[in-house]
Amino acid sequence: MTYLQEARPIAKVIRHKPVTLPLDATVQEACARMHHERIGAIMVVGADDQLVGIFTGRVAVSLLGLGKNPAHASLRDVMTANPSCMQPEHPAIHALRLMQDGGFRHVPIVDCGQVVGLVSHGDFRHHDLARLDEETGYWERL
Repeated sequence: MTYLQEARPIAKVIRHKPVTLPLDATVQEACARMHHERIGAIMVVGADDQLVGIFTGRVAVSLLGLGKNPAHASLRDVMTANPSCMQPEHPAIHALRLMQDGGFRHVPIVDCGQVVGLVSHGDFRHHDLARLDEETGYWERL
């Protein structure tokens, strides 16, 4: 792994325009949008377009498993509030570490509270994943 690959900013990993919905959107609206856009998460924004939460496919499955009606549940009530985020200039490998340590698959990228993108585990290249595996193995041996 070269230094340039390791220091690649997370902004270079972002592949799609961020998809956001307001707090009062329903789970059904969010799921329809996720299906249409072929994405696994929606970023939830407040009135000032500041990130306030994230809604993922995992949350949707949990909701349905509990018998909740997606047409009547708002994102405000089911989203993961204040998700872990990164700024666009942080190294990409830090996002992978954050996902691994936190046990989640999506990291919102924000600049001054404004959503600029979202990265998921699947957005990373093989050499990024290999680097993370290498680091994990090193710490497990200690």
